[in-house]
Amino acid sequence: MKRVTVSKFGLLALFSTSILFAQADGGPDGALMKESDPGIPVADALVKEKCGSCHAPDAKGNLSRISWVRTTPEGWSQAIKRMVRLNGLAITPEESRAIVKSLSSSHGLAPQEALPVMYLAEKRMIDETNIPNETMRGACAACHSFAQPLSWRRSKLEWKQLQDLHVAMYSQADAQYRRPAEDSEQPAGRDPKDKMLRGEYALGYLAKAAPLHTPEWAAWRSRQSVPRLAGEWLVVASAPGQGRFVGNFSIKPGKTADEFLTSSALRSLNNGASVNRNGAGIVYAGYSWRGSSKGAAVAGRPDDLGSAARETMWFAPDQQSAVGRWYWGDYQEFGLDVKLTRATAAPAVLAVIPGSVKAGTKGAQFRIVGHNLPASLTPADIDLGMGVTATRILSASPQELVVTADVAAGAASGQRNVAVGGAVLEQAFPVYSKIDYIKVTPETALSRLGGIKFPKGYAQFEATGFENGIDGKQGTADDIAVGPVDVTWSTQEYLAVYYDDDAKYVGTLSPAALFTPNSEGPNPARRFDRNNYGDIWVVATAKAEKDKFGKPLTARSYMVVAVPAYQKWDQPEVSQ
Repeated sequence: MKRVTVSKFGLLALFSTSILFAQADGGPDGALMKESDPGIPVADALVKEKCGSCHAPDAKGNLSRISWVRTTPEGWSQAIKRMVRLNGLAITPEESRAIVKSLSSSHGLAPQEALPVMYLAEKRMIDETNIPNETMRGACAACHSFAQPLSWRRSKLEWKQLQDLHVAMYSQADAQYRRPAEDSEQPAGRDPKDKMLRGEYALGYLAKAAPLHTPEWAAWRSRQSVPRLAGEWLVVASAPGQGRFVGNFSIKPGKTADEFLTSSALRSLNNGASVNRNGAGIVYAGYSWRGSSKGAAVAGRPDDLGSAARETMWFAPDQQSAVGRWYWGDYQEFGLDVKLTRATAAPAVLAVIPGSVKAGTKGAQFRIVGHNLPASLTPADIDLGMGVTATRILSASPQELVVTADVAAGAASGQRNVAVGGAVLEQAFPVYSKIDYIKVTPETALSRLGGIKFPKGYAQFEATGFENGIDGKQGTADDIAVGPVDVTWSTQEYLAVYYDDDAKYVGTLSPAALFTPNSEGPNPARRFDRNNYGDIWVVATAKAEKDKFGKPLTARSYMVVAVPAYQKWDQPEVSQ
């Protein structure tokens, strides 16, 4: 799978009122097509004032082009920037923020539409698995993340005009669209001499997969309300290389109904270290949080949890929970994955320590971290799952229970739910028999050279142990993730070019698996004075776990150490 940096690439083109161009796939020209979808009227006076001079209004309150698209706050921010650059729009930052808020609500995405592509706004670097086939990969995802088009909803005419604009502005898009669709995507019964082209296929796919009008949007338009998020929230978080955290997230009202002030206090479950942060946030369309926060960062530590960060979270429609990412770094490579639950008088179980326990263990000690946990309990009141029996309560407080338990020798491997006082934490910890293999994550990684004129792009790795599932096969859906494994880390040459010695020049890997890239620019020590770029293997070797031959378990990740990103596409203003 191709690695994509979802935080670095913007949508190649949005919309324009000034140019229309012929389609590359030989189909009907966008200028000749007729709009068949009813538009979504624009009611905001400021949007009409700033956009109405170019986007013509009609009798129904629609503005041309605008009324036939919907997108995220980032998408509308991109659109405004483009109107300023290419069409001479005169607008102040305050007016721009107001318009982004307005259009994100009236012409945005429903929560169910936004959730599958939240990784784009969260600046996650992932292997996209949502690309349906090679034709769509070539038509759209060859140049940017596939989440870019899926972050928009358009009428078929608008998808067509977007495609025309790509052709007009980017020659590579023209070449991509003119290539035949894969044989598996060719329509049955079509003349083999008249093959469907990628552009034609992509237009049909997007018109169906991301249409302007959807049941989800129709339902959300009537349900959308002022976000009432003020109060106390419980946080469960994790940071690659730094483990799990629990804590509190306090939200207070801000200047307007959709703006808030925040403070958070997190505690490491690994070593008890605390992290305190303060910030602010904006909620778009009633559910989509964009914010920023910072703590007391330690200078010289790029992965420090007190670093100034941006926050992207998706609040459930019932406003009782949220998921998202708080991220930082010049390439947004560092971050906390967070889950929020509204704090109430009811008890809640947030985490169980340790993360895994072996079948047959006697007197295993469990720390159950929670909120408003009952103080008066007996071991029988604590359910640790099938085959795990609580035997003694060592201590009890509203925030933490410490108990001992026995794990049956024949306990089935797999995740266990934990229940205390009516509170249930699903998949709280796994029971396992043995570790069959380990996996390094991310399985493919990207780092960037820097430190002279450009910032460095770091990479953090982790090693996780797995037990084969019932089928006894490695790498299948029933495998059981046991948890972190103690390993030693190293790098190895990826044999792509003879005598390039990438592992010697690309950078260094710390004992904690934080990769620091080398500096950018020509290196006289390398053959041909080449830059310090290259590709390597990042290797984890288990210290205790062994395979059936008695050798230590190993795993590796493929990493590309690339040149700096000389041009970035980002919308930090949506968090301000």
